[in-house]
Amino acid sequence: MKFTSGPKSILGRSSGVGATPVVLYSKTTPAGGISAGGSAAATVRRMRLEPAPVAWDLVSLALTAVAADFTVRRDASVDGWTREIDLEVAVSEASRWAGLTDRIASTLAFLTTDRWSIGFADGVDLPEAPKKPRLSTADSAVLLSGGLDSLIGVTDLHAAGSSILAVSHTVRGDQANQVRFAQRAAAVDHLQVNHNVSTPWTASETSQRARSLLFLAFAVLAATATQRYADGDVVPVYICENGFIAINPPLTPGRVGSLSTRTAHPHYLGEFQTILNAVGLRVELRNPYAEKTKGQMIQASADPELLAELAVESTSCGRYQRYGLQHCGRCLPCSVRRAAFLSAGLPDTTTYRYDDLGTYASADLEDLRAIARARIQVKDQGLDRWIGNALSSPHVKNSQELRTMLERGLGELGDLLDHYGVV
Repeated sequence: MKFTSGPKSILGRSSGVGATPVVLYSKTTPAGGISAGGSAAATVRRMRLEPAPVAWDLVSLALTAVAADFTVRRDASVDGWTREIDLEVAVSEASRWAGLTDRIASTLAFLTTDRWSIGFADGVDLPEAPKKPRLSTADSAVLLSGGLDSLIGVTDLHAAGSSILAVSHTVRGDQANQVRFAQRAAAVDHLQVNHNVSTPWTASETSQRARSLLFLAFAVLAATATQRYADGDVVPVYICENGFIAINPPLTPGRVGSLSTRTAHPHYLGEFQTILNAVGLRVELRNPYAEKTKGQMIQASADPELLAELAVESTSCGRYQRYGLQHCGRCLPCSVRRAAFLSAGLPDTTTYRYDDLGTYASADLEDLRAIARARIQVKDQGLDRWIGNALSSPHVKNSQELRTMLERGLGELGDLLDHYGVV
């Protein structure tokens, strides 16, 4: 399925015939088309920030990818999962992006496990600039989701003396935590945005893997609106994710596609960094916790008192909204969270829908059964067989350290199973 994005004025060109139009930075949804990014552009303008034009181009690409990802249903594809998606994105300088189409397509393919085709065209109208723009005094940007890892990240950065610009993708149930965590970490600015994709169709795809591209794009956008960037420096963008979830090796072979996300995988971040460098964006992506498990992140917290106060308020569950803004307690993210609290010896007073895991039938604990099978595979066949090709990337330079971390992470999960008597 093909999508053509840009301002309304260029969506009628011949190359867009037969494509679904995606009107960017508008709150008006075209007939038979999609709108995206209108609220985000208004928020940036309201904060009086003026990011670099090429950073807006990156956001345009990400918004178009998210709109397509949101629209094309996986269950309509031949294999029930893999889709074919063609994007044409209007940018401020198409020649800057032209040589990157294959790399961007392969990066999106790694992220979403789909087949992508990417093209660029001149003719974008950048979002309206603020009348009195200002530059943020932050020395770095950091993704702040409201989850436990990002909470540890912002508190550690604050303790280290960093002045941060927190960037949050707003989701129902997380906004209040995002605000509070940013305040407690003394963020000098806090950009809260959403893609606000609007379509005329009632049914949408729920996997939405391309959102990871947008998370980073918004953070890069914010980084270019700092005084440090204006001075010609390279601005760090922190993606604070424990190494186990960042690598996210499939617990069982059947989880390779649908249940293994790659938001902070070093290959994805490495490819994204290569794209940033190629288009001249002076931003450096950093994950300080790539070699740490979630339990180690808690143990090594630079502000353990603040973390002990706020950790239980963070959100980890992959089904948080489905369970009425409550942690389910049994999905993989919840399991990693619970195992981390247990490993670190930090009391976990989180309310879980499935609390005492030892009292539920095996059929109710699919993800925990997958963890148990992974433990058996490691015992019978060795760690490397279980890891498979999860560390196979030219961007992975520390494979031995990551291998050790994955072993520790599976050990933390195993201790959780043993604690509740789940086999």
